[in-house]
Amino acid sequence: MRKSALLVPVIAVVLIGLFMSLFIVDEREKALVLQFGQIRQVVEEPGLGFKVPLIQEVVKYDDRILSLDTDTIEVTPSDDRRLVVDAFARYRISDVVQFRQAVGVGGIRTAEDRLSAILNAQIREVLGADQVTSDTILSVERRDLAVRIRTAARTRAESLGLEIVDVRLKQTNLPQQNLEATFARMRAEREREAADEIARGNEAAQRVRATADRTVVETVSNAERDADITRGEADAERNRVYAEAFGDNTEFFAFYRSLAAFEQTMQEQNSTLVISPDSDLLSPMFGAIRAEGLGAVNVDNMDVEKLRQMAPESPGAPNLPAPITDEPEADDPVPGDPVEGADDAPAASN
Repeated sequence: MRKSALLVPVIAVVLIGLFMSLFIVDEREKALVLQFGQIRQVVEEPGLGFKVPLIQEVVKYDDRILSLDTDTIEVTPSDDRRLVVDAFARYRISDVVQFRQAVGVGGIRTAEDRLSAILNAQIREVLGADQVTSDTILSVERRDLAVRIRTAARTRAESLGLEIVDVRLKQTNLPQQNLEATFARMRAEREREAADEIARGNEAAQRVRATADRTVVETVSNAERDADITRGEADAERNRVYAEAFGDNTEFFAFYRSLAAFEQTMQEQNSTLVISPDSDLLSPMFGAIRAEGLGAVNVDNMDVEKLRQMAPESPGAPNLPAPITDEPEADDPVPGDPVEGADDAPAASN
């Protein structure tokens, strides 16, 4: 009975000790077995491991490829044009023993701080080298620069037990003050180009507008010239017809002109017309009748309806030619000129 009571605690202690002596290493990890700070065992393969309980401890490190973003730094290429650069790196722990000896208990945090310092130093050295300008950094050649940075940093990172897999330049910008000045210069350049384009557009528009105005003036001038020529020819033809008709029978033409003037004077709104007996309007109308009567009219060569259509519509028939004498005087009016006295018709009263 006593043996059974003692056996249970012993078994419990053995189980606890066995449990404390076992550890598992994941396939994504590497492990170190330390005894009083000294490395006693390196476990790089995944699986189950053993240690001495309470004396030894297990420290695990990530065996995957890790990422590190460096701080933003300013570099000065050979053309003295400052740039703000930040990069990122891919690295992994290649030698856990050397890594432990290099960083101690600081682990990954301490290793990344030291690796970031290495990368920044190499970035400044490579980007500040001769024949490396800001244009080179901003061109496709930046890939070659990143390879040079990785090669130089890889050698120094080996002392930390790290393997640098890749280094890339993430951003390459101008400093804020230079960036604002550059933007202002670019804005001024674009505004100048826009002003040039606007000026050229206005110049082209002015040329087109001037050409259109000149075309309009020439077209209107030609049309008015043709209209004046046509109107002059028509007036000459009209005056010729009037002159021929008036020359055949002057008394009839004077009588007809008086009738036309009288017709135009008597409008619909006029009901009363007071005319003096010696008025110039009635004298041609009744002068021939009082004397010998109207003479014979040769209607063979006269189109009365045509004369009526050609009669002026304004009061007094101002466009009818003045009476033609056998021998025209020098002061006789030219056919087509307004006839004096045509507007001397007596005033009408309602």
